[in-house]
Amino acid sequence: MTTSVVIIIAAAVAVVFCVIGFVAGVVYRKKIAESKTGVAEEKAKTLLEEARRNAEARAKEMLLEAKEESIKTKSEAEKDAKERRNELQRLEKRLVQKEEQLDKKLEKTAEKEDQLREKNDQLDEKQAELNSHLARQNQELERIAGMTAEEAKAALLAAIEQEAKFESAKLIRDIEQKAKVEADKKARDVLASAVQRCAVDHVAETTVSVVNLPSDEMKGRIIGREGRNIRALESLTGIDLIIDDTPEAVILSGFDPMRREIARLSLEKLVVDGRIHPTRIEEVVEKSRKEVEIQIKEEGEAATFETGVHGIHPELTRLLGKMKFRTSYGQNVLKHSIEVAYLCGLLAGELGADVALAKRAGLLHDIGKAIDHDVEGSHVSIGAGLCKKYKESDLIINAVEAHHGDVEPTNIISVITQIADSISGSRPGARRETLEAYMKRLQALEAIADEFDGVEKSFAIQAGRELRIVIIPDIVDDASLILLARDIAKRIESELEYPGQIKVSLIRETRAIEYAK
Repeated sequence: MTTSVVIIIAAAVAVVFCVIGFVAGVVYRKKIAESKTGVAEEKAKTLLEEARRNAEARAKEMLLEAKEESIKTKSEAEKDAKERRNELQRLEKRLVQKEEQLDKKLEKTAEKEDQLREKNDQLDEKQAELNSHLARQNQELERIAGMTAEEAKAALLAAIEQEAKFESAKLIRDIEQKAKVEADKKARDVLASAVQRCAVDHVAETTVSVVNLPSDEMKGRIIGREGRNIRALESLTGIDLIIDDTPEAVILSGFDPMRREIARLSLEKLVVDGRIHPTRIEEVVEKSRKEVEIQIKEEGEAATFETGVHGIHPELTRLLGKMKFRTSYGQNVLKHSIEVAYLCGLLAGELGADVALAKRAGLLHDIGKAIDHDVEGSHVSIGAGLCKKYKESDLIINAVEAHHGDVEPTNIISVITQIADSISGSRPGARRETLEAYMKRLQALEAIADEFDGVEKSFAIQAGRELRIVIIPDIVDDASLILLARDIAKRIESELEYPGQIKVSLIRETRAIEYAK
């Protein structure tokens, strides 16, 4: 028990000492913290005091600087104002001097005006005297000449005009003769060479096609019960079938050669097959239409291969093939385009131009005719639009636009295309025209010539390619003959449409008749 008490007491003593040590440590730390806080506060006060002194010193410095700047600005402003006052005084002095000079000039001007007024009065008097003198002279001249001044002036102008006409006509004739002498030989050589080397077959298309039948019994099968077969074929192809007394033949009539070709192929297939009824007709017509499309593509490719023109857009190639089924004045348009391409190449070779480009222009110049039935506008504008759409060069587009003179040619290829197109269209046998249109064209030629003064008779000869005119010699002299021929040619160019060119020949003959008795 004693040992336990001793231990407890020892433990209690130890606890007491621990508590005393803890309290002493807390008190000691508090005193240390208080001493540090005091030191910090002293330092803060010192810093604040120092900052206040620095701020006051800086404020004083800034105030001094502002005052100095203000003084400097004020002095500069005063200096500027002084300079401005000096400048104003100088300008005012100059203005005063100028006013004095102007006053002096005004005085001198007034004096000169008075002098000029006096001189004008003197001139008016002299002019009146001169007019009176001229009037007396004119009266004397009119009395001597026996005509008035207006009559003399008119006579003089007429003489001068007649002389000018004679000189101009003589000059025109000399220039034309010289140009013809120099150009005719070369032109003949070039054109003759081109035409001689170009030989293309031409197919004259008509408006009907004939399908041969194995027997006349087939006509009844083509007509069908109550005409249903022939109505189906006509409605699907757009072609009229003419079944008449012609033995073993059916005539297909239509203005569109492409539709006639589809109808011809369809009818031939139906005749061979023997099964003729509306359903079968529809199948055969569709099959024939596809075959014609393939044929069109092949014809276009053959044309490009034949002419040696490559790199044409496939759609343009197809349209070239479509021109096989188009005619103009009885001339097949595809054959005409191929011929123009050959002629363009030959002319370009003779003239030193780009042969490949010339052939391309010649082949595509009438491309608008392939779709001119389906699109509004002339074949020239349609063709130019197609060439632009399919990225042809500007040279080709201009050649297409200019080949009928709708626009001015801007390069030699366009001029060559114009020439080749005229050669192909106007050569003998190239085109056909009806008798009525032919007669109207000849009558129009003669009517134009008869409207001119001095024309006695006119005759359209050589199928309308020459207009021969007999002139009244008392009205038209040799000098005026050339001018009259030019005026008639210009009138024909402006009023008529015709292939090639028309020669205007004027004949003036003076006859002297006397009888020996």
